[in-house]
Amino acid sequence: MIELDVRSRKPIYEQLVEKLKQLIIHEVLKEDEKLPSVRDLAQQLTINPNTIQKAYRELESQGYIYSVKGKGSFVHPVQQSKNAEELKKVREELRKLFAEAIYLGMTSEEIQALLHEVQGGEQND
Repeated sequence: MIELDVRSRKPIYEQLVEKLKQLIIHEVLKEDEKLPSVRDLAQQLTINPNTIQKAYRELESQGYIYSVKGKGSFVHPVQQSKNAEELKKVREELRKLFAEAIYLGMTSEEIQALLHEVQGGEQND
């Protein structure tokens, strides 16, 4: 379910954070679902358990997961009030990225196709 590129310049824990976020966002991992233990995931991915722990800490600080002492880590239920602040930040970042993409020659149709791809549609490349 999770594939990491060990040759990438991006640190493994950051790759893991991105992959787990995508699984949560696309609801592959549901609210309050238990994540694999640090030890189990480290064995599955053949990486250092400290790397998994660092990724889990990052996801927890971003509000995607929560930990219960002695039980493990779980997918955090969506919190609308916290999401409002986060959505404001994301919207601003998207405005900047869209402006840059348009400046570099990307058309609105290409942006819409990319959005459709992210939402789970077919890729038209």
